[in-house]
Amino acid sequence: MEQDVESPITIRQPKLPKQAREDFCNQGADKERAKRKIQRYVRKDGKCNVHNGNVRETYRYFTDIFTTLVDLKWRFNLFIFVLVYTVTWLFFGMIWWLIAYVRGDLEHIGDNQWTPCVNNLNGFVSAFLFSIETETTIGYGYRVITDKCPEGIVLLLVQSVLGSIVNAFMVGCMFVKISQPKKRAETLVFSTHAVISIRDGKLCLMFRVGDLRNSHIVEASIKAKLIKSKQTKEGEFIPLNQTDLNVGYDTGDDRLFLVSPLIICHEINEHSPFWDISKSHLAKEELEIVVILEGMVEATGMTCQARSSYVASEIQWGYRFSPVLTLEDGFYEVDYNSFHETYETNTPPCSARELAEMTTRAGMPVSWSFTSKLNEQAELETEEEEEKRSHSNRDQTAQNGDVANVENESKV
Repeated sequence: MEQDVESPITIRQPKLPKQAREDFCNQGADKERAKRKIQRYVRKDGKCNVHNGNVRETYRYFTDIFTTLVDLKWRFNLFIFVLVYTVTWLFFGMIWWLIAYVRGDLEHIGDNQWTPCVNNLNGFVSAFLFSIETETTIGYGYRVITDKCPEGIVLLLVQSVLGSIVNAFMVGCMFVKISQPKKRAETLVFSTHAVISIRDGKLCLMFRVGDLRNSHIVEASIKAKLIKSKQTKEGEFIPLNQTDLNVGYDTGDDRLFLVSPLIICHEINEHSPFWDISKSHLAKEELEIVVILEGMVEATGMTCQARSSYVASEIQWGYRFSPVLTLEDGFYEVDYNSFHETYETNTPPCSARELAEMTTRAGMPVSWSFTSKLNEQAELETEEEEEKRSHSNRDQTAQNGDVANVENESKV
């Protein structure tokens, strides 16, 4: 009996062109990079994303207890503030009650013949209230110490001195914490993106800073650091290596007069870590640019520092910042609605090294965009094709004319 044998059928996938395959692979890589979470060294709000673990020498925090209290969060600071005063009042109230208990004042309450250490002290609650009145120098006049109690006089002196120390320490902590210029940094803004484009014929990395307050930052200065892991020639791996980015240290452009928003520029030259990075290479890099703006607050004279960062996905290649400063009737106006806006401009996608080499070989100005160059080449190719077509049409016309002449001669 014959049996039908099923032959396996293989379905071949259509072969894509090389450019389409590369685009498909690049799209897959971009999706994988988008899924991968970007780990920042410094967050956009300026807070450092670093936690100290396994600190065994915790006693160092108590040697500088003042700074430790100031660095605590507000809820813990207020809790310690209330706790310290309550404990001192309870502690000295307990001692006042013990003195009255040892002397027997509590057993002679209402006895006019007995001279107590503290008048009208008849229990722990009254001793606690007397401790509060003594340390806070309220002095209602109902409970008073007598001159027949030397131990009470000594305790009064000790509590007065210690109370003054506690007041100075705790009030000083609260004053320093309230007057910290951290909140001043909230009105110092950075652009959400950094850009790379041509400026003055050179490839530059730029970002924008601004101050929202009318009271300005005195002696403001800016600096930038590149955070990127590297491996030395000897094979040593250095995680999160810090490299300075020159934002005008040599020329003094890093010292700012921050009255209106300013664009900070880093020239990409042979000394820059971006010298060999192109547009396609930048999308694959795992790097972070940390920018630090610091200066003195004009109102208080205290030093203020604001920070932000840009990862590789936040660096726009081939863009510039939109202008925000306009001249009005008698004054300049800053439009902060356009502070973060950028617009696209013609920028070569190659690295600064390749751009310098091409410029040297071809004698082409750096500001010449590759887009315009390609457009010119396309126009030249179009003209050449039109010329070829016209020549072919002429030849065909000539051939048609020759054929017609031959036919006429044959007819004759």
